[in-house]
Amino acid sequence: METIEVLVGRIGKPHGLRGDVTVDVRTDEPDRRFAVGSVLRAEAPRGSHSPLTTLTVAGTKWHQSVLLVRFEEIPDRSAAEAARGILLHTEIPADASPDDPDEYYDHQLVGLAAYDVDGTVLGEVSALVHGGAQDLLTIRTPGGREALVPFVKALVPEVDVPGGRVVIADRPGLVTPLPDED
Repeated sequence: METIEVLVGRIGKPHGLRGDVTVDVRTDEPDRRFAVGSVLRAEAPRGSHSPLTTLTVAGTKWHQSVLLVRFEEIPDRSAAEAARGILLHTEIPADASPDDPDEYYDHQLVGLAAYDVDGTVLGEVSALVHGGAQDLLTIRTPGGREALVPFVKALVPEVDVPGGRVVIADRPGLVTPLPDED
C-alpha cells in the first residue's frame, strides 16, 4: 500500500526533569498520532546537532490544553532541551481520510480544481498555508497569479475530493482581481 508522510507536531520546551516535552500539535488527531508505541520520524531544525532520527512515544498527557509527550529516546531535561524544534512526522496510507468528514489532509486538497459558485474555473489549489487563526488555500489562477483564500465554510462552501474540486464563494479581489487591477 502506498503511504505518504504528514507533519504531526513540533517539539517545544521541556516540561519537568524527566524528559517530557511540550508538543505544538499539527494534527487534528493527536490521540491517534501520539499513541503510546507510535514511532515518529524526527527532523531536526537547521543548525541542530541532534542525532535523533526517530522517536517512540512512551507516554502522553494533556496539561492546560498543551500536549506533553515522553519519548523513549529523551531520558532527561537536558535531552529534552536539545530536542527543541524537532519536527515530528508519521506515515499514513495515501488514501486515508481524517475521521471528521469536514477535515482534510493537505495532500487531498493540493491539485483540486477551484470553481466559483457559478461554475467558472478560478484555478487550482497549489498549497495550504497553516495560519494561527485559520488555514488558507493558495489558488493559482490560469494567469499564474496566486491568491490566498481563508479556508472557512463561508468562502469555501464545498470540497469534493473524489470529484477533484473545491467551490469558492469568490468576491472581487479575493481570487479574481478587482476591476482596476486588470
